[in-house]
Parts: sequence; C-alpha cells; structure tokens
Amino acid sequence: MKHLRVSAIIHPQYQNLKEEITKIINAYDEINTCIYNGSRNSIKLATLSNGQKIAIKSFKIPNIINRYVYKLIRKPKGLRSYEHSERLNELGINSPQAIAYFEYTTNLTLRNSFYVSEYVDAELTYRDLLLQSENPNREKILKEFIDFTYQLHEKKVKFLDHSPGNTLIKQNEDGTFSFYLVDVNRMKFNKEMNFTKRMKNLSHLTTNIDDIEKMASHYAHLIGKNSFDVFLRLWLETIKFQFRFYKKKDLKNKIKKMYYHE
Repeated sequence: MKHLRVSAIIHPQYQNLKEEITKIINAYDEINTCIYNGSRNSIKLATLSNGQKIAIKSFKIPNIINRYVYKLIRKPKGLRSYEHSERLNELGINSPQAIAYFEYTTNLTLRNSFYVSEYVDAELTYRDLLLQSENPNREKILKEFIDFTYQLHEKKVKFLDHSPGNTLIKQNEDGTFSFYLVDVNRMKFNKEMNFTKRMKNLSHLTTNIDDIEKMASHYAHLIGKNSFDVFLRLWLETIKFQFRFYKKKDLKNKIKKMYYHE
C-alpha cells in the first residue's frame, strides 16, 4: 500500500489516538486476533493504549469495475458503515461506535479500505438465539428484539441486511437486553415503512414458523393489527424471500460452473 494515496476519517473523540490507530491499520496483516474471516472481508481485534478494544473490518479489494465505481460514483462500503453507524446512534439505535475509516486509492480507483469501530462484547447474535431452543431467556429476548425492530421501523430506517447474524445481543445489569446493528453499509434513512415493507424487512430473519407466529403476535400488538393477519403476511413474505434467495444462489452456482468448470 506504499504507492497508494491514503485518506482517513477519525472520529472527533479519537483524534488524540489518530497516530496509534494509523499504525494499527498499517500493521493489519500482523494482527493475530481474527474474529471473522470471510471471502469478502475479515475482522480483527486490537486494543488501544487506553485499554479499549476495537474491531477493524478489512474489505476485500473490489473487482475491476467496482474499483472505479467506489472511487468515482458510489461511497465505499467502509465509509457508508462509518456514516450509517453515526446516524443510527444519533437516532437512538445502537450500533458499535464508529472510530475511523481508512481508504487506499489511486487517482481513479479504490483499493484497500478499513472500517474501525468499538468492539461490543455481546453474549450472542440473533442467529445464535434461533439455535438455542433451551435458552431460558429466549422468549424475553425475542419479544425485546421485536420491540427494537419496531423502533427501527418507526424511525424510518430500512436495514437492507436485517439478517440473523447482523444483530448483536448484550444483556444489561437490570436483566433487559440491548441490541446492536452491525454490517450497516446497506441502509436507507427517512423511508416510510408501511405494513408491507415492515413485513418484508422481518421476513429475512427466520423460517421457524413458531418464532414467526410469536414475532407476528407481538408486532401486531405494537401496531394495533389482528395478530393472525400479521402472521399470514409475515409468513407469505418469508416464503417469497426464501424463494428469491435460493433462486439467486442457484443462478450464481450455475454461472460459476460455466466460467470455472475444469
């Protein structure tokens, strides 16, 4: 990255740690604590000199077309994550505090980019909860999660990646639970969320019909609708979403076979 132009946004609260954070980013490959390593990005954990743990998300170098798109036309994912996290917290919706954004570019293309946020040491994600049928707090968490999602919709936020792995769940000292949205680069604000849009947004979360019935019942109570009507709509949107998801996945697999068949 020596021959690339680097630019950075450091949150005002962390300006005094700018040099330290920059050194951590430059030594990203040497960090041993990796908490996620996927095909598109990775997340590593580091600790600042003040004792605070931070999560550093490294985005995969975009394909040849998106290198130009993210430099010239559209905001990169890391920058959107930084801005969206700030916007969410301003609205009173939990998301790990944005700390910094770094990008390495040429005159016309984006190459490496990094998003730095506080590390939230959560007990589980919503995906974990779905698998924990014996969790003694399961019903309570599910209800509070629907309260959280309802507030998201009421505040006109459309979280396009409202999927099971993108909500961290942390238990508070008083026994209640706090929810934190992560992977927030795909999000729209000031969007009127009518009933259909709300059900479509909820349909990404689970195919467990018992959970869907419980979610629908509580959401119906919050919006003043008949619980059976809400359940039918949510179940229908869930089926439609799953059909689109697997149809898209099947198409991707067919394309891969066409171009990468040995």
